[in-house]
Amino acid sequence: MITYDRLFIGGSWVKPSDPELLDIASPHDRSVVGRAAQARPADVDRAVGAARASFEAGAWRLTPPAERIALLRRFNALREQNAENIARLISLENGSAAWFTRAGQPGLTRQANAYLKAAEEFPWEETLASSDPASPVRSVVRREAVGVVAAVIPWNSPFSSATAKILPALLVGNCVVLKVSPENSLSMGFLAELLEGLGLHEGVVSVLPADRETSEYLISHREVDKIAFTGSTRAGRRIAAIAGEQLKRVSLELGGKSAAIILPDADIEKAVAGLKFGSLLNNGESCIAQTRILAPRGRYEEVVTALADMVRSLKVGDPNDPDTFIGPMIRPDQQERVRDYIRLGIEEGARLVVGGLQVPAGLEQGNYVTPTVFADVDNSMRVAREEIFGPVLVVIAYDDEDDAVRIANDSEYGLSGGVWSADEEHALAIARRIRTGTVTVNGASVAFDGPFGGFKASGIGREYGAVGLGTYTEYKTITV
Repeated sequence: MITYDRLFIGGSWVKPSDPELLDIASPHDRSVVGRAAQARPADVDRAVGAARASFEAGAWRLTPPAERIALLRRFNALREQNAENIARLISLENGSAAWFTRAGQPGLTRQANAYLKAAEEFPWEETLASSDPASPVRSVVRREAVGVVAAVIPWNSPFSSATAKILPALLVGNCVVLKVSPENSLSMGFLAELLEGLGLHEGVVSVLPADRETSEYLISHREVDKIAFTGSTRAGRRIAAIAGEQLKRVSLELGGKSAAIILPDADIEKAVAGLKFGSLLNNGESCIAQTRILAPRGRYEEVVTALADMVRSLKVGDPNDPDTFIGPMIRPDQQERVRDYIRLGIEEGARLVVGGLQVPAGLEQGNYVTPTVFADVDNSMRVAREEIFGPVLVVIAYDDEDDAVRIANDSEYGLSGGVWSADEEHALAIARRIRTGTVTVNGASVAFDGPFGGFKASGIGREYGAVGLGTYTEYKTITV
């Protein structure tokens, strides 16, 4: 049993305004595995007030970039030293399979290193020569911290989402209030312990597990200068409305319904082996999952059969079992949501190839669903248009490459996608035509130096690397 009966506010562990602790349930068997304090509006006021006072005092904001970089490089080293514990905690509270939480740890290192490299090379101040010979004005252009950042993250990949926001925000000199999901109180409590070990200035960072109502209170707080949010498109629209009303800076990384285009010359075996990870990572609870599989009509049944065989081979079960590929959904309501979509796919007339409504035998005590593949899916069906956030794949036939691109782009979302082909350059040409923020060719891994984010309803702004660092800055021009 893990217990956090204090909240990490402004660099210190303090008593919460509400002493009642929330039970944290295991998605595997619904037993209580931890208890944690939850923030209320009074705690938000305290965290935001501490952040505002710290930012205005300027101790962290005016710290030389090289010193901020060195401190956050130490944080990255601390996180690496505790990678196994982090992976264990996420599996415990999220139900994410151990292979996924462990494999994600090197990714966190690459993510952090990309931010640190960008900060070392960042143009904190530049001098521009006048373009008008008759007016020899010299301009000094500075990049400065925005102020107090409210970073709000979802439950599905807590450490990655948290560090994607707090690292760039702190590297630039902002103060951060990180709002995390109640389900992640254990792993995010441990994140707070790592941050405590850095000895940051008072008020620079707070970590608050809290419900949606308290989250909205934070987002609406008049002393918050910028909102950085990852979550559903529905919630993103609400946040954008609040930000617009108050003229806050905002960046939103939202939902997705990404397409993987398998071109006629692709190696089907390799494509399906890659989609095992690209489509079903983290139990399918991933915004970047490529869950619409677009297959050429001439090879359609070959693709369907290969996908079905792959999905049938996956072990579903205890996330701590090293042989488990897919664990449980995080909560009972998420389990039912996914099963409702499976039911909907059947009602819409899709062909159920593998999976279905039954809970895997022997796993009835947990939040489990059976991984499912639908064939004969039309892109107008709800199972092809709405984000399911579970291990459900739909296979859609296309006539030619133009048709494949049309179907891929026929979505309100545009977060991720993939192209599979024996001809890499041709795949690249197709990738350029897809209206989405990130496209992988033949299963390439994420590049953390490049910007990550979405088109259309998948968000506003970008994370990772130099571009992600810049979203936490304001421009200031001084003319001399």
